[in-house]
Amino acid sequence: MNIAFFLLPKHEVVYLPEHCTMRQALEKMEYHRFSAVPLIDDKGRYAGTITEGDLLWKMKNTPGLDFGGTEKILIQDVPRRIKNEPVRIDADVEDLLSLAVTQNFVPVVDDGGVFIGIVRRREIFEYYARLIKEIKGQEKR
Repeated sequence: MNIAFFLLPKHEVVYLPEHCTMRQALEKMEYHRFSAVPLIDDKGRYAGTITEGDLLWKMKNTPGLDFGGTEKILIQDVPRRIKNEPVRIDADVEDLLSLAVTQNFVPVVDDGGVFIGIVRRREIFEYYARLIKEIKGQEKR
């Protein structure tokens, strides 16, 4: 099955431009209650994912940095500890499973790397749960 069926399109996804500030990221993540959001470059390409942990480590490892100072730090200058791998829109759902084990969502890009949306871990697991239930139902017959 193609992943387009599971795609949450870009216009429904909370994402950040990689040139935003650390403070903007913190506020948007707090408002939406997300622990990770995709980053997009100036050309609309997927540029990575920023997590709460990345932001906390940056604050911890920057002497004298307080919340007010986060408006001077660009998100692109915050080291990221985890690299969320994207998949292309023509990928199969099987390609998502291994990524979903370690990622809350899987970014989806087109042939040019342009970000077009995400597939959430929940939808991937629900799909496989339905498959398992169907298989078990067939075995009982």
